[in-house]
Amino acid sequence: MVAQIRELSTGSNQWIAENDFKNGVALCQSIPGATAIQTAAYVGLKVRGISGALAAYIGFGLPAFIFMLILSVLYVQFKSLPKFTSLFNGLQVIVVAIIINATYSFGKDIANNYKNILIALLAALSLWFGVSPFVVIIVAGILGMTLLKVSASSNIVNSETKETPWNAKQIIGLIVTFLICFMGLYLLSDILFNLAVAMLKIDLFAFGGGFASLPLMLHEIVNNRGWLDSKTFMDGIALGQVTPGPIIITATFVGYIVSGILGALVATIAIFTPSFLW
Repeated sequence: MVAQIRELSTGSNQWIAENDFKNGVALCQSIPGATAIQTAAYVGLKVRGISGALAAYIGFGLPAFIFMLILSVLYVQFKSLPKFTSLFNGLQVIVVAIIINATYSFGKDIANNYKNILIALLAALSLWFGVSPFVVIIVAGILGMTLLKVSASSNIVNSETKETPWNAKQIIGLIVTFLICFMGLYLLSDILFNLAVAMLKIDLFAFGGGFASLPLMLHEIVNNRGWLDSKTFMDGIALGQVTPGPIIITATFVGYIVSGILGALVATIAIFTPSFLW
């Protein structure tokens, strides 16, 4: 998806320079959340400021949300039918393959350094013995700061494009709007508020992109809060893979199972909000 965004923004439309795009990708890879949708927002920000970033963010995520919502409704309606049960049993097996493939894709990029391997093994053992993934991420970050020091400019490419000025009023307006909506959920519904809190927490710690959010979501939704069983959650991941867009759209499925259409909307907005603000 990042490659397609690059072609649209630096090639066919020539919205931004190649160096600007590379800087944006480096930035998006270094912060938590789904890299592709953050890259789309970065391009929107460079082209048309904060309103452009918001337009790109919504445009990128909306098709995935609509598809996932439709599949979630169908799942609830027909999951008890024998043919659909067999279908999702097969999809759950595919999910395991998807995760293994993602592990390989990430792993081959870090296997050239024994310090990377050491941190990965320690993290894996900690997760195996039931340590909270949020704690593991914090400790891994501390170890990374200690063992994996890099030059501050190692991922940045020189750029000659003039920077887009920040609009402080728009930034403050976005944050105030978010806080008002968040407090409104607190007053409106406990379950919607807790759903938003869970998704915000997941996205804030999802270093490594969408796949990194899956173990966090499993821990928070299945193990910690018990809103879904592991089988249903696996079905949600499978649906997230067959829809266009980031795999983190599984949040829509979780929200719908927990609290219907409104829950799907709240969960989706919450899972993408920290990424957008970052």
